[in-house]
Order: sequence, then structure tokens, then C-alpha cells
Amino acid sequence: MAEVVKVCTGNFGKGAQDIEVYKKLGGYANISDRLFNMSQFEVIDYVQRSGLRGRGGAGFPTGMKWSFVPRNSGKPVYIVVNADEGEGGTFKDHFLMMEDPHRLIEGLIIAAWALGSRAAYIYCRGEFLPCIESLNKALNQAYAAGYLGENICGTKFSFDIFVHRGAGAYICGEETALINSLEGQKGQPRLKPPFPAVSGAWKSPTCVNNVETIMALPWIFQHEPEEYAKMGTPRAGGTKVFCISGDVKNPGVYEAPLGTPMMTMINEYAGGVVGGNLKAVLPGGSSCAPLNAGECAVATMDYECLASMKTMFGSGAMIVINDTHNMAELLNVLGNFYSHESCGQCTPCREGTGLLHRILNQIVEGKGHDGDVELMQSLSGGFGGVTICPLSISLGGPVSSYTAKFRADFDELIAKNPEHAKPRVQENYRPGIFW
Repeated sequence: MAEVVKVCTGNFGKGAQDIEVYKKLGGYANISDRLFNMSQFEVIDYVQRSGLRGRGGAGFPTGMKWSFVPRNSGKPVYIVVNADEGEGGTFKDHFLMMEDPHRLIEGLIIAAWALGSRAAYIYCRGEFLPCIESLNKALNQAYAAGYLGENICGTKFSFDIFVHRGAGAYICGEETALINSLEGQKGQPRLKPPFPAVSGAWKSPTCVNNVETIMALPWIFQHEPEEYAKMGTPRAGGTKVFCISGDVKNPGVYEAPLGTPMMTMINEYAGGVVGGNLKAVLPGGSSCAPLNAGECAVATMDYECLASMKTMFGSGAMIVINDTHNMAELLNVLGNFYSHESCGQCTPCREGTGLLHRILNQIVEGKGHDGDVELMQSLSGGFGGVTICPLSISLGGPVSSYTAKFRADFDELIAKNPEHAKPRVQENYRPGIFW
């Protein structure tokens, strides 16, 4: 395996949770020496030249996103770090914050200078108690060292960071639901526009970024943006922290350049498939459409390639599945999760995900009918563009791929019902009938 530049994971296992160790590893060196000698617009241009794109799932260019934040609104500008890592198969941010919290703090100082922000909020998933403890300890050290608070590093720039603990709702990973939760309201998505960059937290301009996105900034400023850009693909620079789980020998967190072949990630980084032959991979978390073994052989881990295969890069969370598993059973597990996590605002999501899961559960229990697959395809086809957020599509979107690529798995379970040839009675669509 070729040596990979570690942008975000280079300090893993080196005790970088302590500020003195972090500084010896080069941390905070560019804050007073370089950053404060640049204008806000020079910093944004620097980030744009690096090709850094959001690492939370959407993949929007970070520098461009920052450029949308208004400077003359008369309101404070807030930065919100989305550390509400609830997507199935995703666990990179948890490790990043545990192993290298000061890199996140340094990245936030860079972002704050670029955006003219005086306050940032790190919104952590409620279950991340060790992470929150690690972050608060690092923040106390940064305040004591003069990197946070009033007039940091002897300048006239003041900046504070606050850690906010969520309450475990998956929906709060959506940026406007996260902002509502941060404000003390129900964790439900907002209608857009207005977008957070214009009217976010407390109706002020707000920039929401993923943990990994912010943590890439110190490396970019320690080196040149072009050096970061050349490590990735022409349309997305840099490396990516991947989570690999499922049927592999060495599940874990791995950093690799964008554009790395999927099979290289599975075989060389994660040690290969165990317990059977490769059947499928969810390339970007549980909400992505699966790729079959043939597609995995030619796929590369980048935004454009996976989009061309009608799936998503997502958070880079690869879930590897061997041929001992039934894909209908897997989809049923995901259906249970997404139907439970719906906030209930939108009827297609509240009712549709629940109905999809109930049909799937009937199939898995040997009570399926011959028309169930077509019913699910028809039902999920009505989710797109009719809800405030994409949660319903996270379940409904992949249904067509699961049923098209792995139809035999569904038919196998449906055939276990002695009465599978009989059509479902219309009244059986009522919610309680499946419970």
C-alpha cells in the first residue's frame, strides 16, 4: 500500500489531546504567524483553491459555502459544527474528536477569522459523552493558552467555542433541525429558503460544517492549497476519512485520497471480505443505494463516480456485505430505523416510511405477497420532492436499487408464505394491521 498523507488522522495515537503535545506536532503554529496576516477574503480564496468539499455528505465546496455568508447584515455570524453523527455505519467524527480535539479547535479559529464570527457551537450527538469530555478539556486548555476568548494571540479578534449536547435524535443531523435543537426548539427541519447562511441560528447568518471539513483546514494552511488539491480528484481535492464496517477483517477508520478504488479500500485497508464472498457495499452510509459485486469492482470512492452509479458518496461510510446475508432483511432493519427516526412533520415521511417498514417486516416474517415489491416501488417513488428534508428518501430512494439488484432475496422470503399468491386486501394497508 502506498504511503498516504494523513490530513485529519496524522495525530492518532500520539497523545494530541494534550495541548503541549499538539503544539509540538505543529499545532496552532499558523494561527498567529500566518492567519491573522491574511484578510477574510484571502482565507476564503485559500480554501477555494484547495478544492475542499463538505465531508458530511452533501459535498458542497467549502470556500463557496463560506462566500455566501453576508458580511453586512448587522447580525452576528455563527459557526455550527455538525457532530451529530447518527448515520448508520458512520463513526469517523467520534474518533476524530476523541483523538485530536485541538485540530478541530484550530480549524474553527481559521473558519471564524474567514467568516468574521465570534462564536461557534459544536453540536455533539447525545451519546458521545467521552467526546464531549475530551472537547471540553481541550477547550479549557485552549482558553488558558490564549487561543480562545478575548483578544486571542494578542490580536483584537475574540472568539468563543461552546459544546452543545444533543438528545439522540437522528433527524438533528439535518442542519436546520440541528439549529432548532440548538435554540431549544423541537428538533425538526425548517422550510428552505431562507438558508442558514442567511437566517440560521437565532435568525442570524450561520455556517454549518462537518467535523472532518473543519479539521482539514489546519493542514491546508500549514501547506499550500494546491498541495491538498492534487491529492484528490480534479473536482474534489484532498483525502477522506472513511469508515469501513460489516463483513471485513479489519473494520475501522481509514484515511485515503478521494478517488481511491473501492476494492483497494476493502482489500488493502480493511483486510478483505470475511465469512463469504462480496455481495454488496453501501458506499456512503445506510441511506445510500447498494452496489453489487460487479459495480464494486470498478467503483472509485469519490462524488462523481458514485453519483454516476446512481448511489451517493455520502459520509464515506462503507458497509460491506457478504453473500450469506439476505438484502431484504437488511432493508427491513434500515426501514425500522428510518421510520422510527421520522420527526413526523411531513405526511409522506411519517406515514410512508412506516408503511414501507411494515411491508418489509411482513416479507421477512414469511407473510409477504407477490405484489409487495411492486407496492414498495410505487410507494417509495412518491417520496421525492414532497418533504421538507430528505429523511424519507433515505429509505425510499434505495428501495428501487435493492429490489432491482437483489430481487431474488425478496422473492425467496415471499415464497415462504403459503398464501403468497393471494393479493393483499386493501384494508391490510391500515397501520395497525401489521403490528
